[in-house]
Amino acid sequence: MEHIPILKMGSFLLVSIQVDMHDELAMTLQDDLTNRIAATRAKGVLIDISSLDVVDSFIGRMIANISAMARVLDARTVVVGMLPSVAITLVELGLQLEGVLTALNVEKGMALLQRS
Repeated sequence: MEHIPILKMGSFLLVSIQVDMHDELAMTLQDDLTNRIAATRAKGVLIDISSLDVVDSFIGRMIANISAMARVLDARTVVVGMLPSVAITLVELGLQLEGVLTALNVEKGMALLQRS
């Protein structure tokens, strides 16, 4: 089974998606990340999607679900590296990533997590 690495950086978790996301991998990431937040008591999650050219409605909902689950576990979620084409697609699909903070890159995303 394929897994996306989840790195611990202090009180935060870093996920850099470097492969094409498919539905099964997104579900695995959601489960792995939720378990890791609970196990490490992480205060924040940074998800780097700069390598994703396409984010469909399912993947968009998974990002929103991850953020909601993280909030329940007292962690903030920041998505970084979103390409303009991905942002346009999410808006056209009518997906609202409520509770998901965004930043231009990993450095700015980590600064945002540290401030919150």
